[in-house]
Amino acid sequence: MTISPLQRRFTAAMLAFRPMHFSRLPAYLLAFLSLLLSVPAAAQSILRDAETEALFRDMSRPIIAATGLDPKNVDIVLVNDPDVNAFVAGGQAVYVNSGLINEANSANQVQGVIAHELGHVTGGHAVLNVGGKAATNISLLSLLLGAAAAAAGGGEAAMGVLMAGQQAAMGKFLAYNRSQEASADAAGASYLSKAGITGKGSIEFFQKLQSLEFRHGYRPAAGDEFYSSHPMTADRIATLTDTYQADPAWNKPSDPRIEERFTRVKAKLYGFLAEPKDTLRAYPLTDSSVPAHYARAYAYHKDSQLDRATAEADALLMTAPNDPYFLELKGQILLEAGKPAEALASLRRAVELTGNQPLIATLFGHALIATEDRKNFAEAQQVLKAAVARDRENPFAWYQLGVIYANQGDIPRARLASAEQQVLNGRMAEALASARAAEMGLPENSPDWLRAQDIEFQARAEIERSRKGK
Repeated sequence: MTISPLQRRFTAAMLAFRPMHFSRLPAYLLAFLSLLLSVPAAAQSILRDAETEALFRDMSRPIIAATGLDPKNVDIVLVNDPDVNAFVAGGQAVYVNSGLINEANSANQVQGVIAHELGHVTGGHAVLNVGGKAATNISLLSLLLGAAAAAAGGGEAAMGVLMAGQQAAMGKFLAYNRSQEASADAAGASYLSKAGITGKGSIEFFQKLQSLEFRHGYRPAAGDEFYSSHPMTADRIATLTDTYQADPAWNKPSDPRIEERFTRVKAKLYGFLAEPKDTLRAYPLTDSSVPAHYARAYAYHKDSQLDRATAEADALLMTAPNDPYFLELKGQILLEAGKPAEALASLRRAVELTGNQPLIATLFGHALIATEDRKNFAEAQQVLKAAVARDRENPFAWYQLGVIYANQGDIPRARLASAEQQVLNGRMAEALASARAAEMGLPENSPDWLRAQDIEFQARAEIERSRKGK
């Protein structure tokens, strides 16, 4: 998957803790227990891929428009986490875990999740930050599964499980109350209705979560204080089913093109993240579908089987020679196999077909530099400058641009590019040093000089805030 490279996108909502796995303690129970127990936060990584981001934009655009928000200002962000989860963390962004994409059977199911999460965004359901520590998030599992369940005999036993080390560390957070959850449910249903999208996928995903809940033995403990503020999953399914079945869009088929694209992206993501042997088991050689070729291409690429990986990419291109994402895949395989010159044609064509899509352009710029042919550097600079102009939150693009500037002897701008990269990666002390160095060599009051000052002020503020938080 051209989540190349895996990047940490440093934002105000930097995914402060990791939602937990089904095989461990329920997230909603830890929400209750974390009032009593302080556990550290763990940052997550964001997966960036041009095809996936385009799909997310298209499948969420009508839902976002139904909320009254500007689709240009709302992000659907893919998180590298195997847990079946989605959440909001303040601002206008919905975070969707890779595990949720893997569990979902359709784009329509994911649309139901997005609609619910947008209900929290528009409802202004701010997350409480207990004790003023690191930012927290709203977990789909803690909210949609509903009841505060005790694992294997109640809260005391669950605390024992936690103390025994079978629970991943999480930050503190307080759960939403029942009215907020009902509000998000109702809002999500209304958004799907206004968008003309069936709620069948939403119900299906609730039922999937309920099945997982039952499979792992999670049961509500009657009289539990936390349970009193959360409706049961079954009750919510019944309520939402009544709501959705009365909607004119109930029997409207999901967009077949969106569903086809989702199947591709799901296979692509699986091939990128799973062990190659698991991918080949899920997508055997007897499967000649586009998703199967996609998944196997990544499996073979991860396993350093260049011939097989390129054969799978070529099989995809046989079905659609001008598909930019198939071309991107072919180029990525060749580039990362140490054949950058052979990757240029595919990547250049992919950039042209997507109108200089920033992530693909960054990969192309990387390939141009990797040829180590100075004749390609001018084109690389042009491509990378265009990429960061359209997407500044791309650390790898800034890194590659810095390489070009350094090669040209333009050290101040190389320092500035480094500062941009370091800020995005949250390395504020390094960003401060790089910004200062850039300022010293740039013409005073020039746009680049002013940008270096902005980064210096931002880094100083973050460093000071971090010190006060200790």
